[in-house]
Amino acid sequence: MTASITGAKPDENLRNIDFPPGTIKVLQLTDTHLYANPVGTLLGINTLDSFRCVVQHFREHHWPLDVLLATGDLVHDASPEGYALMAKMLAEFDVPVFCLPGNHDVPQMMRRHLAHKQVCTDAVRDHGAWRFVMLDSVIPGEEGGRLAQDQLDELERALASNDRHTLVCMHHQPVKVGSAWIDTMAIENPKPLFEIIDSHPQVRGILWGHVHQTFEAKRGDIRLMASPSTCVQFTPGIDDFQVDEEPPGFRLLALLPDGTIRSEVVRVDEVPQGLEVASSGY
Repeated sequence: MTASITGAKPDENLRNIDFPPGTIKVLQLTDTHLYANPVGTLLGINTLDSFRCVVQHFREHHWPLDVLLATGDLVHDASPEGYALMAKMLAEFDVPVFCLPGNHDVPQMMRRHLAHKQVCTDAVRDHGAWRFVMLDSVIPGEEGGRLAQDQLDELERALASNDRHTLVCMHHQPVKVGSAWIDTMAIENPKPLFEIIDSHPQVRGILWGHVHQTFEAKRGDIRLMASPSTCVQFTPGIDDFQVDEEPPGFRLLALLPDGTIRSEVVRVDEVPQGLEVASSGY
């Protein structure tokens, strides 16, 4: 029987909660779209400046971070220089950083140049009572995603070999988010993904980027989450491309030792200057 998808709401004020020992505190950064050129822009926004603003906003909240997840479209031009800069900035958090590619990344280039202390592109990483599975959903040259057989096999092995609570991460959305234009660029083969997940009850959540907007839902007992970009946002719930005037942001997750996920989306205070709100695409 297929599990139904129901609406959900993000948590609030996680930074004020006293979580039990063993809780893993996670930061998700996604869709950073850096360039080799530090003045590179996307829809009028300097993506490096916007990323730095988001990082500074995070640091001001003093969340005692354990793990950082970078969920794709890290470097818009897939340049070695862009990945080297990204690796340096991520390493400054001084925690384990788990990265996966998006459709604007070149996975082979990313794995080669996104190399720095504590920054990795491994498919499976364990931390405390939790396992993180980082799937590559990229179809070379395409905007949409697909989980190739080797990725599905990787997921099956990761779940069959260990009963840790598991967060499955990818770039593309495996379910529709309600924006018709971007839902044409989702995972094109979600059925085998969910067949594997449904046979392993330790999966607690699925997390992705790509959609440049907040999405919250549940599929049975599994939490489904998408997050804002660190630069440009897309307007939720509409059929055609539209730039949203919501500010950039990030997601915080508290992964509790009992398998519960608490999560909050946080945004910076202002939209970066230069945003091309009238754009019809990029």
